Amino acid sequence: MRRPPLLLLFALGCGGCVTQKAYEKKVAELEGLRSGDASAAAQREERQKAEALDREAGLSRRIAQTEAALEDNAGALAKVTAERDGLRRQLDDSTALTSELKKRLEKLGQNVDKLTSERGQMAAGLDELKRTLEELRKQKAAAEARAAVFRDLVARLRSMIDSGELKVVIREGRMLIQLPNDVLFDSGRTDLKREGQAALTKVAAVLATIKDRRFSVVGHTDNVPIHTARFPTNWELSTARAVEVVRLLVAKAMRPEALAAAGQGEFDPVAPNETPEGRAQNRRIEIVLQPNLADLPNLDGITAK
Repeated sequence: MRRPPLLLLFALGCGGCVTQKAYEKKVAELEGLRSGDASAAAQREERQKAEALDREAGLSRRIAQTEAALEDNAGALAKVTAERDGLRRQLDDSTALTSELKKRLEKLGQNVDKLTSERGQMAAGLDELKRTLEELRKQKAAAEARAAVFRDLVARLRSMIDSGELKVVIREGRMLIQLPNDVLFDSGRTDLKREGQAALTKVAAVLATIKDRRFSVVGHTDNVPIHTARFPTNWELSTARAVEVVRLLVAKAMRPEALAAAGQGEFDPVAPNETPEGRAQNRRIEIVLQPNLADLPNLDGITAK
């Protein structure tokens, strides 16, 4: 047993009346207190050690978890980086392709504009060609109609043509009947001869059946001048003869509103006047079939200025 401390002994001695038993009791109590303090300290140390171990284990787990997460993140980062690089390459390729496509589109746009313009011009040209074709068809139909009239007129006047009483000709685009003056009139006269009246009567019978045409009766002379009180020039003579023919045609049932009279003197010869034969051909009466307005070319859009 350890000796009691001097302080305790001194305290006990000072009491003067402390017994051995009391002393030992106090010593025991002190030992108990000392032993309890050591046990409590040991327990606290054990608890602190256990807590330290628990914290160390927890930290180890957290470190392991963090390292695992870092590894996962590193893998994900690598994957995302690869995807980013791939997308960037695609973007670069797409940018280049877009630029190329843009250039091609601009070129195509220019071509489209050009083709659109050309198409418009071609459409306008086609419309013009169609109008021209339609006009040509109309002119062809009109020409065929005129040819039919001409053939019919020739057929109906065949006997007079064969006998030399008249001619049916196309001259300067006009269909006309030529009757020589020598059959119709004596020189310098306007009175119709008997054989001339007979010839005009036959002509009137044919022309009266052509209801949709107008006729101009035109007198012509040779270049031999005439100087009389009634006929100062060949103008007057040729016009007077045309008027006489018109009067007979009206008398033979032709419509007066379909007839007109005119004279051209010697100024529209059909043969040279140097020979008697040529002068005889120039002395004539022409009955001109006037064209229908429907036979004329289309005059739409033409205005007087």
